[in-house]
Amino acid sequence: AILFQTPLPETMAVTLALSMIVFSSICLGAILPLVLQKIGVDPAHSSTTIQVIMDILGVVLTVFVSTTVLDSVWGKMLVKTLGNMGL
Repeated sequence: AILFQTPLPETMAVTLALSMIVFSSICLGAILPLVLQKIGVDPAHSSTTIQVIMDILGVVLTVFVSTTVLDSVWGKMLVKTLGNMGL
């Protein structure tokens, strides 16, 4: 953020979205093969399924988190507060 002079609220939104994407990817990557094996499908098919789901989920999470952090009442209060602090 400092190197590229990105405002802190935008940095927080991207960081939070990335953290949520990585966490959900780890959980899905651990659970999906087990679920597929339980229903009788070859667990090897989970790799491409995870890729597609995470591509879609990544976009959805990024939009949701960015909207929440930057455009909600809480987000506007955060931007105003951080703006007053000079960050």
